[in-house]
Amino acid sequence: MKLPADQLTIAWQSASLLLAYPDSQLLGRLELIRRASYDLPSKIGELLRATVANLSGTPLTELECDYVETFDNRRRHNLFLTYFLYGDTRKRGGALLRFKQTYLASGLDLDPGELPDHLCVVLEYAATVDHEQGKRLLLEHRAGLEVLRLSLTDISSRWAGAVEAVTATLPPLRGNERHAVQKLIAEGPPDEEVGLTPYGAAFDTGPASPVPLPMPTYRGGR
Repeated sequence: MKLPADQLTIAWQSASLLLAYPDSQLLGRLELIRRASYDLPSKIGELLRATVANLSGTPLTELECDYVETFDNRRRHNLFLTYFLYGDTRKRGGALLRFKQTYLASGLDLDPGELPDHLCVVLEYAATVDHEQGKRLLLEHRAGLEVLRLSLTDISSRWAGAVEAVTATLPPLRGNERHAVQKLIAEGPPDEEVGLTPYGAAFDTGPASPVPLPMPTYRGGR
């Protein structure tokens, strides 16, 4: 679905916040996200509101445990986009470097401990720094995003709607992308483990939060 710039900012920033490791700050923003969702096309807004509803009213400790179980312990629910294409192979280091170089070209220097391919980081960059380059990064990892969406939907995850909202902002899958999705589902990511300097030590060591990029200014909510 092709959206104007202001709607892309709202959709991607909202999804970035919803998919981050839950904390009290996120819970305090849920109503803001819900109101902002009404400025989006109905399908995308409904998906974001469903995620807000799934997070609202749940004790924070329960959300934290569910998040770790969902995203840190299941390979198909990985929020690190390059993992789907490269697993823990040597090629993944080069892919991570390309993410970092994209950010640096936009004047954004991540914290050394922040992996640049985390979906929340990519979405926040796309929403608040550079729509086109952020969208390019998402499209380059479209197959992995689709596997993540399908996997979360299959288990009725409380976060499934946020990922589906992201994929709804992108063009439909093409033939080669459908093939890549089917291959990933059948075979999974590559298995070679080689240590990824400088990023390997940080991979899958715990939940990651988005970088502190500026919050967008949402238009009046409902």
